[in-house]
Amino acid sequence: MTTTDLRAPRARQWRHLGAWLTAAAAITHANAQTVATGSPSPANVVSLSASATLELTMDWLTVVFSTMREGTDAAAVQGQLRQALDAALAEARRMARPGEVQVRTGAFSLQPRYGQKGGVTGWQGYAELVMEGRDTTAIAQAMGRVQTLTVGRVTWSLSREAREKVESEVTAQAIARFRSRADDVARQFGMSGYTLREVAVSGNEPGGAPPVMMMRAQAARGAADESLPVEAGKAQVTATVTGTVQLR
Repeated sequence: MTTTDLRAPRARQWRHLGAWLTAAAAITHANAQTVATGSPSPANVVSLSASATLELTMDWLTVVFSTMREGTDAAAVQGQLRQALDAALAEARRMARPGEVQVRTGAFSLQPRYGQKGGVTGWQGYAELVMEGRDTTAIAQAMGRVQTLTVGRVTWSLSREAREKVESEVTAQAIARFRSRADDVARQFGMSGYTLREVAVSGNEPGGAPPVMMMRAQAARGAADESLPVEAGKAQVTATVTGTVQLR
């Protein structure tokens, strides 16, 4: 047997061992990548939340005038509603001004009334007129001047312009509080700082205050040109920042 014949098996063994080491290295590298990019969450991640609020006087007044009519004839009831609504509209339009006092019609319905035997015994109708705006003095005067409809409800709210005017300010305050809280948490855990991971900024939805006045027919009737008292309340504009930070 020659020397070449003796070295051949060893060469094949080294080739097999090299191939096995190469495969093992590839598997190890793949496992390392899976661990690095897999589902386990990163360490030192903290969820935080911070809010800021500004309180403003509500500047938007909404008044809903309404009336109800009943009768045995649907056309007659509808005609009565239209007559009352037309007269109220004519009075309200005298005070309407773009951006200050807005006038529009509201709900209008006509429904049958049924007797014990199921037949229609009459008709009941309902109509609304809505006045709203910033000129609260003019709207309050309208509540005394409109004679064919009664005041159903009065609602205060914050105008879109007033809300948008302070939204940037209150959002900046909420963000500053979030950053300050993140700094405090990092320091309390003995960390040098943090990295912002996810963040969401939200605000409270616009909404009117609950009705401040509910009136029925004679209770709502004041003398002509006599304004009824109204008083604005407060509204809050809030911004909230929520998110996660990774301490480092």
